[in-house]
Amino acid sequence: MRVYPDQLKHQLSPLPNVIMLFGDDPWLVDNSKQQVLQAARKQGFEERIQLTQETGFSWNDLIQEWQSMSLFASRRVIELTLPNAKPGTDGASAFQTIMADNNPDVLLILQGPKLSAETKSKWFKTLDAKGVYVPCTTPEGKQFERWLDGRIKHYQLIIHHDAKAMMFSLFEGNLLAAEQAMQMLQLLSPNADISAQQLQDYFEDQSRFSVFQLTDALLLNQQKKAQHILAQLQGEGTAMPILMWSLFKEINLLMTLKLAMAQGEPLAQLYGKHRIWDKRKPLYQSALSRLELDHIEHMLAFTSKLELNLKQHGIEDWVGTSHLCLLFDPRAHNRLAHIELS
Repeated sequence: MRVYPDQLKHQLSPLPNVIMLFGDDPWLVDNSKQQVLQAARKQGFEERIQLTQETGFSWNDLIQEWQSMSLFASRRVIELTLPNAKPGTDGASAFQTIMADNNPDVLLILQGPKLSAETKSKWFKTLDAKGVYVPCTTPEGKQFERWLDGRIKHYQLIIHHDAKAMMFSLFEGNLLAAEQAMQMLQLLSPNADISAQQLQDYFEDQSRFSVFQLTDALLLNQQKKAQHILAQLQGEGTAMPILMWSLFKEINLLMTLKLAMAQGEPLAQLYGKHRIWDKRKPLYQSALSRLELDHIEHMLAFTSKLELNLKQHGIEDWVGTSHLCLLFDPRAHNRLAHIELS
């Protein structure tokens, strides 16, 4: 039976014979596993045996563990990791053997990478008939927004709409980083309203240089300073999603301002509309005066490709990010605009 992670807790009393956790999201896999283990402890499963299908692994070990009596407790958990989610013929046979031997005092937790065609295989159907399958795939879009709302409620955080939008942009595709951020916010601001500016301050405190110092230098076209800050951010292990969020935010704002100016809207009015405070106005004036609309459009498209490579393929392209930073100088477009990301 397929059960999604947010509904798993409703399927754990009583525990089925098998829980299958397959997916590439480490937070979902670990969180789901901890829910199962917690429920197992409450139901008397006190002993844990951990097995991994690796070189030299014998499927007879699984059968023996399933059939043998526990030395320490009346009930126990067997955790089996399938690194490639392919048990093969011997594994399929072993699963049939243990499922034919109904043992309510043993729980099998199976985990591995994301499944595709394997869900149609005989071994999967054998286990699925006696247990629960939890697809641990990273949520996106509206699903991620619902997950984020659930975790915000879990930590009893009071987060403004703008701060939530910032977290959505920062952490979509990285549940572990989002979870760590919310744990930090719970410690730093319990029972307090959290705005986007406060989030910005928290992230800025985490490193010697901040992504906000980088964007300020870029808006002023201080290329030497910007490239130095970028190198420092890389050396300090700054999270690429945070960097991408900040660059995309600034370039998108420049696009919005440039289009509105083309429609005749006064710049002073736009500053108020987009909450750009006085000390930052000269930064945007500098960028808007030197960058044309086609420059900004190209930068926005380039940023989207960098972010897509990061979210879909896990590519942290620091060279590409350096290239993007150079494009804040209009002279660079004549020399670099032809370069495309793969």
